[in-house]
Amino acid sequence: MSQQFEMVAKTFSGLEEVLAEELRNLGALNVEPGKRMVSFEGDLAMLYKANLCCRTALRILKPIYKFIATDPDTLYQMTKEYDWGSILSPDKTFAIDTVTYSDEFTHSRFVTYRVKDAIVDWFTDRLGEGKRPGVRLQDADVMINVHIAGDRVTLSLDSSGESLHRRGWRVAQTEAPINEVLAAGIILMSGWRGDKPFIDPMCGSGTFLIEAALIAANINPGIYRKGFAFEQWPDFDRDLYDSIYNDDSGERTPSCPIIGADMSPKALAIATENVKSAGLARYIDLQLKPLSQWTAAPADGVIVTNPPYGERISVADMEGLYELIGNKLKNVFTGYHAWIISSNIELFNAIHLSPSAKIPLLNGALECELREYIIFEGDYKSFRAQGKKLHRGDEQPEPGKTARGRRLTDTEWKRDARRKGFGGKDGRSADKGERKDFRRRDDRPFSDRKPFAERKPFTHRRDSDERPEATESENPLFARRNPMALSMLQGKTPSLPPAEGPLMRPRRGWKKKND
Repeated sequence: MSQQFEMVAKTFSGLEEVLAEELRNLGALNVEPGKRMVSFEGDLAMLYKANLCCRTALRILKPIYKFIATDPDTLYQMTKEYDWGSILSPDKTFAIDTVTYSDEFTHSRFVTYRVKDAIVDWFTDRLGEGKRPGVRLQDADVMINVHIAGDRVTLSLDSSGESLHRRGWRVAQTEAPINEVLAAGIILMSGWRGDKPFIDPMCGSGTFLIEAALIAANINPGIYRKGFAFEQWPDFDRDLYDSIYNDDSGERTPSCPIIGADMSPKALAIATENVKSAGLARYIDLQLKPLSQWTAAPADGVIVTNPPYGERISVADMEGLYELIGNKLKNVFTGYHAWIISSNIELFNAIHLSPSAKIPLLNGALECELREYIIFEGDYKSFRAQGKKLHRGDEQPEPGKTARGRRLTDTEWKRDARRKGFGGKDGRSADKGERKDFRRRDDRPFSDRKPFAERKPFTHRRDSDERPEATESENPLFARRNPMALSMLQGKTPSLPPAEGPLMRPRRGWKKKND
């Protein structure tokens, strides 16, 4: 049996669960989503598959050395203790990428220098002056990742090299193309797998269309790349890698149309070049057509699009554009599920449709929101009569349940806290090294405590005070009345002024004062 080892797949915030599902489908073991990452285990074949097949991974790391360091000197000494001869040699080059969330190490560049010095000194101490691997910022043979959280240091080998979002098929791009990993993640979150028509009416450089075609045809996104960093490792297995790379047994021909359109001839020309570069021209239909000219579409499909936000790309009437999107969704794309990403919430409101899902995502440095709109025929009452429901993204779970619909065990609660950057074995935040206090007011384990719904509500009344029990009533407003107040009125009639005389009774003491 091949040796199993730990790996980490990096991704964008919001895509962790999607990436975790991809890794499980590949056969990875102990898959554990975290914050902008997913940890998992596997052998050398799994490392190759993760790089070739994962659509939502940015890079695949292989941790090789973990230690505690509280100052730069300790960081240097501990790094120097590792056997760097097992990875590097004087004829190789290396690069270092550092990510730090720590009060002790606040400057990532300084950390990079200290780690580099330790590696170089390891070789010069053993081989003599001048006999050491070189440092190269671009296209290095070996890439080393340094991750520091608080005082915990992890050194990893970057098996990917260049970020995995750089598929290799893009030959040109528009002004603000969406990242390939983010595009694939949005499509996978939509649930589309090539079984329905797919449309992007504002396709730009064609990123959504190409990623959709790769999913529909089950083509691995990594086959276009020139290479991966793991090909320079001493234990690289060429035969194993070739067998995985050349295995196209899972590929298929898409059975549903994939349609893209744009009003810009320049953007459409760029999309055409990218589609040809990816070898997907026979699967994708490109059209020069503004959104206003859409009058018909294939039935029951999916729309995924990235309209201008008013940030890097803008049009003269942004609100009018989003109103047009809403109008076309209601009148042309009936029966569709539309997924739209934007960073401008006010523009979302101009669509004038209620979203069924709201998912926060990052598009580069922009904080965005992905919204799903279910475009059903008829009115909402008829839609509900069919047993369907709009699940809004801002709905709260029932008491005692998580957003996934179940109660967490003690172990799951602690693990969930660590995933979100809270706690850990040393009580520090996983990302910022900040100390957090997680002591609950009730220190008993959840298993020994009553469910929230079964506990007595908090009240200022004494235990001896009894509240009259409400009885059923046919009056629909009964539930909103105060039972105590109602009991006080039983058997009493309201005091009304006499039929004759003034409408208002004189104020207390008024008559005596004015006699």
